[in-house]
Amino acid sequence: MRLTAKSVQHIKAGTKRREIPDNGCAGLYLIVQPSGAKSWALRYRYEGRPTKLTLKEAKSLADARSAAVAALRELERGNDPAEAKKAAAIKAAAAKADTVVAVCEEYLKREGKKLRTADQRVSILNRLVYPRFGERPIETIKRGEIARLLDDIEDASGPRMADVTLATLRRIFNWHALRSDEFRSPIVRGMARTNAKERARSRILSDDELRAVLAAAMAADGFGALVRFLLLTSARRGEAAAMRWDEVDADGLWTLPASRSKTKVGVPRPLSHAAQSLLEAQPRIEGCPYVFTADGITPTQNFSRGKSSLDAASGVTDWRLHDLRRTARSLLSRAGVNPDVAERCLGHAIPGVRGIYDRHKFIDEMRHAFEALAAQIERIVNRPEGNVVALRGA
Repeated sequence: MRLTAKSVQHIKAGTKRREIPDNGCAGLYLIVQPSGAKSWALRYRYEGRPTKLTLKEAKSLADARSAAVAALRELERGNDPAEAKKAAAIKAAAAKADTVVAVCEEYLKREGKKLRTADQRVSILNRLVYPRFGERPIETIKRGEIARLLDDIEDASGPRMADVTLATLRRIFNWHALRSDEFRSPIVRGMARTNAKERARSRILSDDELRAVLAAAMAADGFGALVRFLLLTSARRGEAAAMRWDEVDADGLWTLPASRSKTKVGVPRPLSHAAQSLLEAQPRIEGCPYVFTADGITPTQNFSRGKSSLDAASGVTDWRLHDLRRTARSLLSRAGVNPDVAERCLGHAIPGVRGIYDRHKFIDEMRHAFEALAAQIERIVNRPEGNVVALRGA
């Protein structure tokens, strides 16, 4: 029906919640609760996903239509109206002095460029902190409230994410305490959910485990190829999962852009022949820039399902994908690769004076190292029979 101000006024509540579409504005709905309360919402699709935007500010049909039109214009520009509204609310809250948002934004403005994980901190604040505390004055935040926030994060995303959030808040709150005459941080020692020493891992896969995992990976779909590629390149999970075809040149040099690097510095990795062959075997999907993809649109993101299947097929458990990186580094040492070169293969910065003054790119040295790594993996997978011993010189 085409709603009018009069019809909206006379619509009665029923026993169930009702959504009544307004034919005068596409996607606009009048929400009528059993209690008689009425509100407005706009339904639309953004990047193929159905999305609902509650129009809290709309008090009348005219208000709702005006807000809906403004949101649809935002959609025409390629923006998600819901995200645009959230960003506007954050910006408005940040304008108020000493709110949590204002303090966090000031911290990021002054200290963000020095942080290697600034993007991660911004994401945590937007997703987990601002919805709970954003518009509150920072001095009103109590220790118990932070503890309850960490409880909720731990229940939803695990203790590690709770600790990352706590570390972000601790650094910002301490920074603000140094600049304020009145503020005292409510965060104290002992609030973390995990122990740093217990988190430190030394797990590498033994030769027998590696053989079983790689055999299972060979039989798996795209996820198995990703696992093999991680071992051949010593790359981080996220670096390889979001790898794009245009990041690899004709000579097999994969350059991880600074925007995707943990260190915010581009990382060149000359791929071994085995790694290049693995890439050549991956299907190229028209319109999809990613090498490893489950849907032909986005990069591989769901790791737990593939990892569980791999564990079941291989019989190897109690390991993580990041352990492949540690395993690869150990195999580089077993192959006799110079430690500096091996660290560069992992994308690590060389510390001290050498790292500052030695600007050689080590591309040829890393190429040799990755070939040596591939050879080590090949010897593990296909063990020499009998008493044959591989000579290091050969």
